[in-house]
Parts: sequence; C-alpha cells; structure tokens
Amino acid sequence: MLEKLGIEMVRIDLPFRLNHVNCFMAEGEAGWTIIDAGLNNTYTQNMWKERIGDRKVSDLFITHYHPDHFGHSGQLQKTTGARVSMSEVDARSALTVWEQSYVDDLYGHYLTAGIPEDIAREMVGNTAEFIALVTPYPTIDHYFKEGEKLPIGRYEYEIIHAPGHSDGMVCFYNKEESVLLSADHILPKITPNISYWFHGDENPLHSYLTSLESLKRLDIGYVIPSHGKPFAGANERIDEIIGHHEDRLEDTMQAIVEPISVYETCGRLFKQQLTVHETRFAIGETIAHLEYLRRAGKCERRFEEGQWIYFRN
Repeated sequence: MLEKLGIEMVRIDLPFRLNHVNCFMAEGEAGWTIIDAGLNNTYTQNMWKERIGDRKVSDLFITHYHPDHFGHSGQLQKTTGARVSMSEVDARSALTVWEQSYVDDLYGHYLTAGIPEDIAREMVGNTAEFIALVTPYPTIDHYFKEGEKLPIGRYEYEIIHAPGHSDGMVCFYNKEESVLLSADHILPKITPNISYWFHGDENPLHSYLTSLESLKRLDIGYVIPSHGKPFAGANERIDEIIGHHEDRLEDTMQAIVEPISVYETCGRLFKQQLTVHETRFAIGETIAHLEYLRRAGKCERRFEEGQWIYFRN
C-alpha cells in the first residue's frame, strides 16, 4: 500500500522501551515532503543525511510536539531549508514546554501529586540533556487547519484534528483510498499514552475518546501509524482502545476506594517496575484517568497537606 501511495517509511530508533518512530517521505511537485523527524541526536542526523541524499526537501509536516516527532525538526529545517507545518496548538507547546522554566515548575506539580521529594527531583533531572534532543527549534511557517487539504505523495489528504495524546495532534486522511496516517492517535499493538502534563487540556482522556468516536464514522480501511506496522480496519482497533480505557477507568475507581494521592493511585495501577522516564508517563496517565472520573461526577478531590487527594463520592 505504501508504494501505491507514493510514501516511503523511515524507521528511526529511539532509546526507550518504545524503541522506534515511523517517519515518512513522499515526493511532490516542489520537492519531497517529510512527516515527523525523530529526536535530535547524532544517530538521527546521520539517518536523515543518508535517506535524503541529494533530494530536495520542500516541506516538513510535524504531527505533534512530542520529542520523537518534533525533536529533530529544527535541525532538519536548518540543513534542508524545508517549510515547517504543524498545528498552532502544538507549535505553542513545542516552543514552551521544553524550556527550563516549565521543567522547573514540574517539580512543584509532582509534589502536589504526592511524589516523594527525591523521586520528584529525579523526574525533573537531566533537563539539559533532554532539551538538547528537541533543539534547535524550527521556524513554524504554516499552521495546519482542520479540514485543510494537502498533497502527500500521489494523493490528497485532509487534516484531521485528533486531540488526546497531545492537544494539537493531527492525522492525515485520504478518502479515495480510505487511508489514515494516524500518527500516535491509533496504534496497532499498544494504546497511546493519554496524559495530563500540567498544561493545556485538563481532560485529555475525554478529548481522546471523543476523537476516536468521531473517526469511527469514517470507517477507515487502512491505518499507517507512527509506531508499529500498518494495519487494516481502524474501527476494530478503535473499539479495542476504547475498551482498554473503560477497563482502566474501572481499575482507577477500585484504586480510590479510600482517599488516596495521585502517586499512590499510580502505584496501584502500574505494578511493574518503571524507569524514571516511564514514571513520568504513568503519573500523567493516572491524572488523566482521575480527572476524567472527577469531571464525570464519579469521584472528588481535595487539597490536603500540599497534595491532591482523590476519593469516591
């Protein structure tokens, strides 16, 4: 299918448990379009240098602001002169949340989540090393608009706003071939991390589930994700993902039988050993599920001794 669409997949390795990101290249009238960029490190720089060769790159589309998609975009723009496009919401996040001032604020947020001070300090550590993976920042030349049409390879695609995993993530949909370049919105084997990161949408899980239900109406035949292999049948996978979150919400309700902090709730939901990097995601996902329940009237919270405490009604 990728060959028919005129799209090349560029798999870039990542130094995490989620060990790769799928980026893409497609030739157009003005040059090649690249979708997403990987982290900004020496490996990624060499990978793109080899894959691009002497081809002219006219456009760089960024699906969302997370480091494995956005990180190398600035350097790639610098070396190719490409025009960079992404949503305005995620462009704003990309240019603010990796700054030291925001990272410093995270420490206080982690304390209100009930995370012990030593662990909270570790979670915000190595900031300089991390910022290097997402800088230099690109100049954003164009903001994607919902419903906007643009060429990718041999076909035209519609911009679909798909909030949840990030507030401003976009997918690319081709009606003619019933194809969706799904970014991290729909993945074949794992569920995308849906987290509250102490900024932006305060109920990201609600936004995510609402967006999935909206996509079901398109009955998409073929999905090309940013992690894992392309697969057929979006609706079946959407139902599986929705079912996963329904189960997770029930687990969360069971975890807050008595008043409990975010950190304690997280420990009940994630029983496996987590790295510091994974703990950040686990805390964010726990908050997203707790806030979904609270805003649905299923639980409440109070601020007690410097921590948010959640409990059933």
